[in-house]
Amino acid sequence: MGITQVTAAVRNPARPQRFWEGLFLVDAGAVDCMVPGKHLRALGLKKRGQRLYELADGSEITFDVTIAEIEFMGERVGATVIYGPDDAEPILGVTALESVGSTWIHARSDASARLRSG
Repeated sequence: MGITQVTAAVRNPARPQRFWEGLFLVDAGAVDCMVPGKHLRALGLKKRGQRLYELADGSEITFDVTIAEIEFMGERVGATVIYGPDDAEPILGVTALESVGSTWIHARSDASARLRSG
């Protein structure tokens, strides 16, 4: 199975005209999104709390989180975003993916399938 990445924009809901765009690793094992903290600070996004996360190796770590708009695949959704280390690779978590109706993303072509309602 290959690595899948998508381009996404992160916006401050209070100032949606300002955004940061990056290449995100699609991680179906991650619930929330992660963005390097320097980009969230530059957008004026304030920390709204902390959450405890379990890493792939079973260890636990607490991160600051905020709420942001994530835009990808032609859709804009609200999401919990982790303040990652400034050098962290951006991660697109499953909650954001499901919010746009994506059921999977093909690892080779960056194509996605969506659930269609109605």
